[in-house]
Amino acid sequence: MLLPIAVFIAASSRAYAAHALSLLGEPKYPLDFQHFDYVNPNANKAGELNLALISLNSNFDKFNPFSIKGVAAPGLLELLFETLTINSLDETNTQYGLLADDIQLSDDLRSVTFRLHEQARFTNGERITADDVIHSFILLSGKFANPRYRSYFSEIAQAVKIDERHVRFEFRRAGRDISFIAGSLPVFSRQWSGAAETFGLRRFELPIASGPYQIDSFRQGRHISYKRRADYWGRDIPSQKGSFNFETVTYKIYKDKDTQVAALRAGEFDVHTESAMRYWCCQYVGKRFDSGELVKQLFPHQNPPAMNGWVANLRRERFRDPRIRQALNYALDFEWINEKIFDDQFKRITSYFSNTPLAASGLPGPAELALLEPWRDQLPETVFGPMFVQPSTRVPGLSHEQAIRHNLEQALKLFAEAGWHFRDGALRNARGEQFRIEFSDRRVQHPYTSPIYQNLRKLGIDVSVRVADQATERARMKNFEFDYRTVNLRESRIPGDELWRQFNSADADRTGSENYAGVKSAAVDHLIQTLMNAESEEQQQTAAKALDRVLIHSHYFIPWRYLTDHYVIYHQRLKQPDILPRYYTATEWALRTWWQE
Repeated sequence: MLLPIAVFIAASSRAYAAHALSLLGEPKYPLDFQHFDYVNPNANKAGELNLALISLNSNFDKFNPFSIKGVAAPGLLELLFETLTINSLDETNTQYGLLADDIQLSDDLRSVTFRLHEQARFTNGERITADDVIHSFILLSGKFANPRYRSYFSEIAQAVKIDERHVRFEFRRAGRDISFIAGSLPVFSRQWSGAAETFGLRRFELPIASGPYQIDSFRQGRHISYKRRADYWGRDIPSQKGSFNFETVTYKIYKDKDTQVAALRAGEFDVHTESAMRYWCCQYVGKRFDSGELVKQLFPHQNPPAMNGWVANLRRERFRDPRIRQALNYALDFEWINEKIFDDQFKRITSYFSNTPLAASGLPGPAELALLEPWRDQLPETVFGPMFVQPSTRVPGLSHEQAIRHNLEQALKLFAEAGWHFRDGALRNARGEQFRIEFSDRRVQHPYTSPIYQNLRKLGIDVSVRVADQATERARMKNFEFDYRTVNLRESRIPGDELWRQFNSADADRTGSENYAGVKSAAVDHLIQTLMNAESEEQQQTAAKALDRVLIHSHYFIPWRYLTDHYVIYHQRLKQPDILPRYYTATEWALRTWWQE
């Protein structure tokens, strides 16, 4: 689910009980609201939606999306499992009841109590109770669940049963944001999950959950189909009204991108979101596009861009010096790649909070310095100066060739400061060893990585490319078996918790965690905690800016790119609501709110 970036507000002096909870101001939709504005409550409930994935999920081997081992089938979390609350897609950050119909945040912001909807039922007809919620929390926060769930729910100390319909989540710290974490807990039947020790052994046992669909048919490596439940308990509640309108939803699986594109042109599936501009401009052609059967359209959004780019593995000794990581940044010619390959459609990420008031700029102010000074001896000195500006090859007065030469010279200076010098045609350390980088890719040559490899080789680096399919790469990433590779972090409209999962020291060496870089920094840990504990807009912005400076100047990531629109191809028989949401992914939006006439 896409979570929001928002400004924390000061704690209320009273407990807050309502159908919804907002982090900023009042919820948009009142107690008696009938449906969200961005749905069509009268949408036709029929037809089919065919979606597609490439080989990441081609060998799915389980229907349990929460366990550690194996690859879960696509669509399970979206269609079968429901959460206590749901975030609206047209507010900065407000949660509304789903399995719960009432939310009570304590006046000290250290717990939240949910009242379960009286009609909420699992697929086997059993009522959802507080015991099911607590059981789900215990399993997902325990050692038998995927580490990302354990990390995500780590701020919740325990779940306590008040009665059959009421459950209280107690927090490890005060914070309104933890209510949203608790509300996003997926709930499943104890009958399906079984004991904690056997939870990970669940493979193809059909889940007993509460969502609007059930598994209809599947074939490993080919497809999985879901059928809308006639007995779905929540079809008329306000937060679900007008949603999930297709009778069947099928995920078709293809071995690679080109096969997927050919299948789209052949009409094998209905909706596709594209981020590769070379495909967008030139591959989506043919009679179905000419006739209007397939439509290409841009849909604007206001999603905050997630950090994405190249990450160096700090578990490798040669990448531990931040000057090395900064030097690698100068080999990325973003402007040339964006112009020649992406038709200048992308913008470059410049911050972990790009396009928000939380992004750092200029010199740190007094409040930021107060947070940074206690950690001065553990941080790069540049943190205390002007905010780092990403290298560019569009420099007034310089040609492109001159600009790239200047950047590579800067890279060599940084390498030299870190003990690596260009001699005998290679970049070498004092022992004469050449600097080596192994990239992970699906092919030896790639339109936008090949120019980067070329610039790195100009610096005297021995660049090799390890070609592997996505399933293999996924396994290697879980075990941190890489040098330097692209990573996309998760989008979030609540800054803090996702950053904790991605950078906290305790997870640096934990198999399967999201701390891909291997960051172990007490300063980063403290600043993320300070951000999550912020009680006002001013405190939040100060903590975020201080953290932004540390992360950017540490060069854990070489920032890459983002789009301000969704580039979507869809079948003309599919209809969309008149009102666009603000914060959404295109596939999620289609799945939840589109319909077929």
